[in-house]
Amino acid sequence: MTTTLITGANKGLGFETARRLIAAGHTVYLGSRDAERGRRAAERLGARLVVLDVTDDASVAAAAKTVEAGGGGLDVLINNAGIEARTPDGGVIGAAEVTAGMMRQVFETNVFGVVRVTHAFLPLLRRSAAPVVVNVSSGLASLDRVSTPDTPMHAYPGVAYPASKATVNMVTVQYAKAFPEMRINAVEPGYTATDLNAHTGHQTVEEGAEIIVRMATVGADGPTGGYFDIEGTLPW
Repeated sequence: MTTTLITGANKGLGFETARRLIAAGHTVYLGSRDAERGRRAAERLGARLVVLDVTDDASVAAAAKTVEAGGGGLDVLINNAGIEARTPDGGVIGAAEVTAGMMRQVFETNVFGVVRVTHAFLPLLRRSAAPVVVNVSSGLASLDRVSTPDTPMHAYPGVAYPASKATVNMVTVQYAKAFPEMRINAVEPGYTATDLNAHTGHQTVEEGAEIIVRMATVGADGPTGGYFDIEGTLPW
């Protein structure tokens, strides 16, 4: 039985990914910062709830103990929890308005949260015969795409979110080099309608979750240290 932890899984892409992996036979720990929302989501799916706030050291450490007590190891870690700074009406905060405080808040979840969770669960992952880590990134993390004129990525005016996801890509590469026995990759789900973007995305969560599920189920001979969307490898 494959044991999987998904952060930020009480809704959106995390919830759909959990649903798909449970259907595929995984034992899924549904990570949720809000205990009640997490409980309801876990009950709907048949998942195991683990209360997990990726911005809090004590919460992450407690979650690692919970997963360890439930079976001892972890086969798949999906770092899905993420935020994007937006205005109250759903607008993107551009370069003229972004502050260091906004950047810090986004990085706390999107970058430091990935490192915090990965570090805490490394001992459990290393017990697995075929450990996998999937870091949910974004097409906006591609410097190549964001700097190409007349593309949707080039038109995006925000600073904090793409900068955080570009950092996630670098973190992914460095972890993959450090742990060659693991399959560690970054994925771009596509512009998916979720709470993160005020449901402005054009994809469904079913479409967005496809690449996450695909990379969560790679074998020991699968790629590592890569950056992928549903069509293949993305340019850094």
